[in-house]
Amino acid sequence: MKYNSFFAAGGQAPLPAFKSVGRIHSLNGQEDGITVLSKCGDNDYIVDYKGVKCHALFNFFVNRYYVDDIYGRVEQ
Repeated sequence: MKYNSFFAAGGQAPLPAFKSVGRIHSLNGQEDGITVLSKCGDNDYIVDYKGVKCHALFNFFVNRYYVDDIYGRVEQ
């Protein structure tokens, strides 16, 4: 799966990369540090977790990213 660094709707400027905390799929939901690289949909983000680029969803109710580093890996 390839990704675009621009927002899917509107072609706005890319999101600047920043560090955050996410719940990691391969760790059964335990929290670990991630780097958010870009936004590629309404609630779809590309993040870097230990050198692996993958998709993540943001839950604004709990202020956490849910990182799918097993099935949501991004191929470049």
